[in-house]
Amino acid sequence: MVARRYLAEVIGTFILVVVGSMSIVAANAMQAPVLLVAPFGFGLALLAAIQATGHVSGGHYNPAVTFGAFLDGRIDATNAVGYVVAQVVGAVAASAVVLLFSSQAAVQGTASGFAEGKAAVAFGTEILLTAIFLLVILTVTRRAPGQAAFAIPLTLVMIHFAGIPFSGASVNPARSLAPALVGGTLDANILVWIAGPLIGAAIGWAIYRALDDGTGAD
Repeated sequence: MVARRYLAEVIGTFILVVVGSMSIVAANAMQAPVLLVAPFGFGLALLAAIQATGHVSGGHYNPAVTFGAFLDGRIDATNAVGYVVAQVVGAVAASAVVLLFSSQAAVQGTASGFAEGKAAVAFGTEILLTAIFLLVILTVTRRAPGQAAFAIPLTLVMIHFAGIPFSGASVNPARSLAPALVGGTLDANILVWIAGPLIGAAIGWAIYRALDDGTGAD
């Protein structure tokens, strides 16, 4: 039933964003380095989300992942739109919970960001890291699906360690849009975290197709 898949994307994205965001709030509250906390917060949250609802929807939880799946013919346009709507709903609900538990300032602290004058660097970082993320996702889910539930979250941990200083390491438009909306910081910079991951997803898919031999196995 299609509605179950959409609900799974809402719940999975909620888990990803609420746990990841709360890990940032916790790090700030405890004066701990975000770079040492957030990567594990988001990576382990993705692991939990996949284990909880991935068997229902495929575990996208990210418009960039859905876009890559669409480009590869793994999901049709109608369901892709439904997935993206579900992901945004789940992410906004997660940021709303962070607001309920803390403050608007705390929500603002979970939003993706970059240093002043470094928009181009942030944009490039989002493209690069999302391309790597999608290449891993498309490859492992096709060739080694039994490893996907662990390989994909570990890749997200790696991406956060590499990207937080440059772009906040979003690689997920829903994850960045939600705190910007709920925190009241939405502006033109959001395009860095919407367009960047989508472009990166297309590049990651193109690399995957270039390397794929069509057998689905080594």
